Amino acid sequence: MLNIYLVRHGETEWNKENRLQGWQDSPLTERGVNNALLLGARLKSIVFSKVFSSPTQRALNTAKLISSDEIVVIEDLKEISFGGWEGKTQGEIEKDSYQEYFNFWSNPHEYNHVPHQGESIRDFMLRTKQAMKSIVDSTQNGNILIVTHGATIKAIMSYFWEIPLEKFWEPPIIQGASLSLIKWDGKVFHKELLGDTAHME
Repeated sequence: MLNIYLVRHGETEWNKENRLQGWQDSPLTERGVNNALLLGARLKSIVFSKVFSSPTQRALNTAKLISSDEIVVIEDLKEISFGGWEGKTQGEIEKDSYQEYFNFWSNPHEYNHVPHQGESIRDFMLRTKQAMKSIVDSTQNGNILIVTHGATIKAIMSYFWEIPLEKFWEPPIIQGASLSLIKWDGKVFHKELLGDTAHME
C-alpha cells in the first residue's frame, strides 16, 4: 500500500493580497509558516520514504518546514501558468478579462488561456498526471509526501478519480497547508482525507 500525503503550500503574501501566483512566487506569511510547522508536528511520527515538491519557493519552503528529509523537486508539480495574469489582483484581471477569469473558476471547460498567454487546463492536467504516474510507479509502498499547489492538487485528484474538466473546482476546497491522504493499493486510489485542516490554529 502506498500512502500519498498531499499538501498545499502555506499562505503567501500574494494569497493575502488576492494576487494570482502561477509560476511566479511570493514569500510565506507568518500564518503560512505557522500552519506548515503545525502540520509538521501532526506528521512527525510518519516516516516518509520520499518527499517531493514543486520547484517554487513557497512549496519548497513549506516542505522544509514539514520535513527534514531530502526533497526531490519535480518540475511538473508546479502550479498552472497564468501568463500575463500573474502578479495581478482579482480586480485587475476582471477589469480586462472578466469573462475568461469567470470561466476559469466557474466554467473551466470553456476557459481560454490564449489571450493572456497562459497554460491550458488540459495541458496542465496532462503534465500533472504524467508527474504523478512517474511518482507512483517509482514508489509502490510506504509513505510519500508531496508539497505543491491548490490547482495542482485538484488536477491530481482529477487524475486519481477521473473527474471531468467541468467539475474541476467542485469541493473539497484545498486551503493553504491543508492535508490530503490518498491510499493506492495498486488498482484504486482510496480517499482517506481531503483538504483537512484539523492541525491549524
